Amino acid sequence: MIAVLQGLARHGRLVLILGLVVGVTAPGLARTLAPLIFPMIVCLLFLATLRVDPVAAFPDRRHLPRYLGLAMGLQIGMPVLAIALLWAIGGLESILGIGAVLVLAGAPLTGSPGLAILSGADPSPALRQLVVGTAILPLTVLPVFWLMPVFGAAQVVALAALKLLAVIALAGGAAVILRRAVPWLRGADGQGAIDGVITLAMAVVVVGLMSAVGPAILSGDPGLWVALAVVFGLNFGAQIVVYALMRRTGQPSAAPALGIVAGNRNLALFLGALPPETGAALLLFIGCYQVPMYLTPMLVGPLARRVRA
Repeated sequence: MIAVLQGLARHGRLVLILGLVVGVTAPGLARTLAPLIFPMIVCLLFLATLRVDPVAAFPDRRHLPRYLGLAMGLQIGMPVLAIALLWAIGGLESILGIGAVLVLAGAPLTGSPGLAILSGADPSPALRQLVVGTAILPLTVLPVFWLMPVFGAAQVVALAALKLLAVIALAGGAAVILRRAVPWLRGADGQGAIDGVITLAMAVVVVGLMSAVGPAILSGDPGLWVALAVVFGLNFGAQIVVYALMRRTGQPSAAPALGIVAGNRNLALFLGALPPETGAALLLFIGCYQVPMYLTPMLVGPLARRVRA
């Protein structure tokens, strides 16, 4: 079993693409898994914390301001700028507008270190940014939620932030306790097995996340192509901006991983804080968002390997 999980980790790119294909071609299975999206996202958060000790991964005092500054820019600066632009054009209450803001407000994807590994980039900067971004997420979402009409009154905003804080604390705390109680999990075999479980979990969760995409393709919904254009622009646009910024500020080795972090955010974690009808309406956008996310290792890989070389 351990060998099977390690094999899944080694062939992670193909496993992720297979998950996308199954999600599109098996709409019945995707609809069955759709109600389990939020629990599976919490499971991924647990696995990401189990994979590495967050205390050890936390940046040291010398580098912490840099990671905090980037987290604030990604999780507050970008979504507030998007809110201002959407308000100016009257698109703030549209599903595409809500989806774009939530993407930019999200903490790094729990699988972002894995995406960095699959891309041939150094995963350490992605892991540190994941730890910092997730730790401060309950604070960074407050101004974003407050500015978004979909969340309503101040007490609703506070409740949504508290829900996120509780989820992060429970999933992360349970993983830290288990990691310290079972030494095998910290060894090479344990780490390889966890990598395989993370790969499998990401492939399964994407099936549920694609539950609205298959029917949209079959029905010829033109909104599908608009949503795909928006998510490709958001994902790779953010990756290009942060990659160029890191290169310009003298951090070329960290640039590919931090670019991956910038473009790939944990949007689905917000499903537990959104009104149910809004979450259901966002499923097509969220499904489309998985496409550039799961294609990242193939598209960014050549650049990341060139940087490491």
